[in-house]
Formats: sequence, C-alpha cells, structure tokens
Amino acid sequence: MPDQSGGARRCPRLAGIPRALLDGPAGRAGDACRGPSRQSGRTALTGLKPSAETAEREIYLTLRRVIGAPVEDVYAAWTEPETLCRWMAPGNASVVRAVAEVAVGGTFLVEMRGADGRRWLTRGIYREVVPCRRLVHTWRWEGSEVETLVTVEFEPAAGGTRLTLTHSRFAGDETRDEHVDGWTGCLAKLEDLWSG
Repeated sequence: MPDQSGGARRCPRLAGIPRALLDGPAGRAGDACRGPSRQSGRTALTGLKPSAETAEREIYLTLRRVIGAPVEDVYAAWTEPETLCRWMAPGNASVVRAVAEVAVGGTFLVEMRGADGRRWLTRGIYREVVPCRRLVHTWRWEGSEVETLVTVEFEPAAGGTRLTLTHSRFAGDETRDEHVDGWTGCLAKLEDLWSG
C-alpha cells in the first residue's frame, strides 16, 4: 500500500517499531528517498554496495545535511546524553534515556517513547571515535537479532557543519527505507536545535 506521500510500499512495522514512531511531521516522511530536497544542503542516498566480507551486496542509506552550527557543537549533540534526549527520536516520539560512553568499546543507548506511551530501545557499541570528525557504532533494536552499523562524519562547511550519516548492514530494502524515514525525522529535530 503506498504511503500518503506517494512513496513505495513498505511494511507498517520495523522490528517491532510502529510506523507512527518512524513518521515525522507531515510532508517529511519519504522525502529523503527521492534524493535532494527542496532545502539546500540536504540529500539522501540509498542503495546497495558490494561487501568484500560477504561477496554479497550490502544495503545501506546515506543522509547528508549542512547544519548551521560549529563542528564542535554538532559533535556534542551526538555525544552528550542530555542533548541526544532533545533530538534522537523521530516524529512525536521522545527520548526518555540516553547513554553515550564515547570511547571504543563504550555503550550507545537510546530509549524512545511514543505518544501512546510504548517504548523502544536501541543500543550499540562504539567501534571508532575520532573527536569532532567521526563516530562509528553498532545499532540493534531491543528484541532484534539484526545488528546494523551507524557511521557519522563531521566536516567544517560554509555556514556550519557538513554531517554525513551512513547506516549500513540492513537485512532488506524495506527496513532500510523505514530507517530513512526515522533518521530524516531525527535530523530535522537536530537541525532545529540551532534554528531560531
């Protein structure tokens, strides 16, 4: 069944995460799947790439934003639990708990609560930490067997920080597409930290 934005078919649930949690404000869900948005500095790429380890094709997403804040501030928004709580849940969901032990082997954890009171938890382990340049951590939803990988890169850019988010190792296209929607909603909240 097509979504209201005219996008492709997708299943209504993501590893137990209801579609309502993934949907952002009206007009945002699905926009990233169509490439560059009407707003400058925003792009999304989805696709497959060869994986040397498995000789199979890896399913991933890449989102890019230019955020109107210095690299140090944007990096802090990804590494300080208090700030993660302000933006790391899409749509009407909120973050009720965040842990960011920002060191290789440290824990990443975000617990979200939907408007209906249900909760969802994702956790991971930091694999690479280069302050103000790059963060890599695993990502696994509570109750899921699938572990994916999140890579966030920070670069100085005219007007602020160029942020590149790559989320890889998805089990299928539908799951990847739903994460595009979720990340698009989260990144909109991140950008809003410095607007106005």
